Amino acid sequence: MMEMLKAGIKSTFKKTEKTMDERLNAIRAGVLGSNDGILTVVGVLFSVAGATTNQFAIFIAGLADLLGCALSMASGEYASVSSQTDSEKVVVKAEEALLKTDFPAQHQVVTNFYMERGVSKTTASHIADELLHDKPLATVLSIKYDITLGHYVNPWDAAWASLFSAALGGAFPLLALMLAPVKYQFLATIAATAVAVALTGFLSAKLSDGLVGKAVVRNVAIGMLTIAIHYGVGLFFNNLRSFCYTFSHELGIIKAC
Repeated sequence: MMEMLKAGIKSTFKKTEKTMDERLNAIRAGVLGSNDGILTVVGVLFSVAGATTNQFAIFIAGLADLLGCALSMASGEYASVSSQTDSEKVVVKAEEALLKTDFPAQHQVVTNFYMERGVSKTTASHIADELLHDKPLATVLSIKYDITLGHYVNPWDAAWASLFSAALGGAFPLLALMLAPVKYQFLATIAATAVAVALTGFLSAKLSDGLVGKAVVRNVAIGMLTIAIHYGVGLFFNNLRSFCYTFSHELGIIKAC
C-alpha cells in the first residue's frame, strides 16, 4: 500500500510539456485582453461620435485606440507575469539553499504535510525520506508553494495572448461601426459590443467555474454603461465647444475656444 502511495506521489513530480497553470496563464490573459479591447475601443468610438459626425475621424480614433490598447495590454501582461516568474525563481533559490543548510527542517515540513492528510507519522517520515532522496527541491517546492520545478508562467505567452485578443476584441465594435449602414451603425456597434462582452463573460465564467449567467449579465451591463458614459462625455464637450463658439462669436472674439 505504501509503495503505491509513493508511486502516486512521485508521478506528480514528473516533467510534463506544460502545467495547467502555464496553460491558464495565456487563457486568462486572452480573456482579459479581449474584454479590455472591446470596452476601450467602443468607449473611444462613442466619445468621438458624441463630439463629431465625421466618419473618418471616428474610424481613425477607434483604430488608434485599438492598436494602443493591444500594445498596452501586452506590455502590461509581460511586466506582470515577469514579476511573478522572477518571484518564483527567487523562492527556488531560497529553498535550494535551505536544503543544504537546514535539511532536517525541510524533512519535517514534508513529514508534517502528509501527517496532516491522515498518514501516520512513521509512514509520512518514510515518504519524506524517499521523496527528498530522489527529488528534494521539486518535493519541497510542490509541498510548500505548489510550484512545479522547471515550470514557470511564461510572460511572452501572456503578452502575445493579450495582444491578439485585445486587437480581435476591439475589432468587433470598430468593424460594426464601419461596415453597417450609416443609419444603423451605432445600433450595430451596440449589438456587436453586447455579443462580444457576453462571450468574454461566458468564457471567463467557464474557465473559473463561476456563475455563467451572472458573468454574462454583468459584462453586458458594464459594456452598455461604458457606451453611455463615453457618449455622454463626447456630447458634453461638443455642446461646450458649440457654446464657447457662439459666446465668443457674439462678443467678437475670434477662436476663443
